[in-house]
Amino acid sequence: MTSGLSDKSGLRAPGEPLLVWPGKAYPLGATFDGNGTNFALHSDVAEKVELCLFDKEGDETRIPLTEVDANIWHGFIPGITPGQRYGYRVHGPWDPENGLRCDASKLLVDPYGKAFDGEFDGDSSLFSYDINNPEQRNQEDSAAHTMRSVVINPYFDWSNDRRPRTEANKTVIYETHVKGLTMTHPDVPDHLRGTYAGLAHHSIIDYFTELGVTAVELMPVHQFVHDDRLRELGLKNYWGYNTLGFFAPHRDYAASQSAEGAVAEFKQMVRSYHDAGIEIILDVVYNHTAEG
Repeated sequence: MTSGLSDKSGLRAPGEPLLVWPGKAYPLGATFDGNGTNFALHSDVAEKVELCLFDKEGDETRIPLTEVDANIWHGFIPGITPGQRYGYRVHGPWDPENGLRCDASKLLVDPYGKAFDGEFDGDSSLFSYDINNPEQRNQEDSAAHTMRSVVINPYFDWSNDRRPRTEANKTVIYETHVKGLTMTHPDVPDHLRGTYAGLAHHSIIDYFTELGVTAVELMPVHQFVHDDRLRELGLKNYWGYNTLGFFAPHRDYAASQSAEGAVAEFKQMVRSYHDAGIEIILDVVYNHTAEG
């Protein structure tokens, strides 16, 4: 299979077919190891799974994942590096009455994705049925209107980071919102307000320390999407209760301009709090996810 995807590793010359090795079924998601990336997706109903790689121009290259172990479809591609945008197309039975909705016309994000790029724009192609006639199937291609998963660099300098592990009977928890806490704070630089980097600013950490706080609980910071109704009104979901990816920090809360940069910024924030002896607790919302 040929591709216009760039390869900085030197393992493949421009125009040469992409190599696809068997890879591993674990861990799930996309895992970069310095030489390439392993992709693993679980489906116990799929008849065929295609990994879809996107270049900077948005052109798509589809790669069948032919290795399957315990319902996990997987493959390793040398030369695929952090920053690569990707998604999946799953072929299989279409039987909504029995909960089977395989539809290769819909680009799927990785449920174990660690970063996301782009937006869901509300286009009709995102729905597997006709909005005006739910009994009618809709097979418009959704790739141009949906988010994409992003391969990240898993390596980060944690230095001597250790979780404070404050005893429960000595724990003082302060629940807050990344954006709400920092957006108008006079001591946080303008370009950092409303972000993970702003939350890690010394003025914020000093405030918690002076209060005697031992743990900061963040309201949802996992990647979420905005309700169609709010988008139509030009508004956004403030609370973050439409989780799309439980393993990725919400990109809009990052000062970084890149999806993968948001991950590093979040880790730096956590490290800063641990250095101050403060734990970070995440509010995980399983009953308000983005499927609706």
